[in-house]
Amino acid sequence: MRVLRGRAETIDADRQVTTRLLDIAADGESAVRVWTPHRQAAFGRRDRRLEGYDRARELADEHGFPSVERDVGGRAVAYDGETTLAFARADPVADFRQGTDERYERLTAAVERALSELDCETVRGEPSNAFCPGSHSVSTRAAGGSLQKLVGLAQRVRQDAAVTAGIVLVDNRDELAAVLDAVYDELDVAFDPDSVGTIAATDGRIDSAVVRARFEDALIGEEDAANVTVSAVT
Repeated sequence: MRVLRGRAETIDADRQVTTRLLDIAADGESAVRVWTPHRQAAFGRRDRRLEGYDRARELADEHGFPSVERDVGGRAVAYDGETTLAFARADPVADFRQGTDERYERLTAAVERALSELDCETVRGEPSNAFCPGSHSVSTRAAGGSLQKLVGLAQRVRQDAAVTAGIVLVDNRDELAAVLDAVYDELDVAFDPDSVGTIAATDGRIDSAVVRARFEDALIGEEDAANVTVSAVT
């Protein structure tokens, strides 16, 4: 098991590390990374086809979130550059037509385990009109009982490797909700700012470094923990 830590100097260089994870897995070794991406609003492939796409990117930039396009995932997500975490696990693939559901289940279970260790109660699924809506999400319940999305998952599969990845919102809910609200409104995609949740909303004492460590341990898993090689991202 290879574990990569840290982030590259630029957004583009940092995104290339995901490709490196896939290359490691293609060579027969699983790889894990949990990190804090640069501040950005990352748009999905579905966003590009919408009439308001160009203006949505301009609005993200105006909110101080440099806009980028990503290859994995659906709708736009936002990273604040300080507390919002991304995570990924890449594994070798013998048959790219099989294993998708199993990889989603393994990573979802790992996310639930990490959040449980952080005393955060979770629910599988997501509220209506959430950011980057999808079938593989993990939410929590707000004080009034409504669901708020904490984690979204996506998967990219090649013939020789697959990476299952996601985003976890740790803190800074108001700023993230505001930029997503502006972006989704311009894209004319339904979005409810109240559907955005953070771990800090359930435990204001939380530290993103602690969250990163818990997620890394959970993604590695007990089976691989005894055979870990740690490398710094360069």
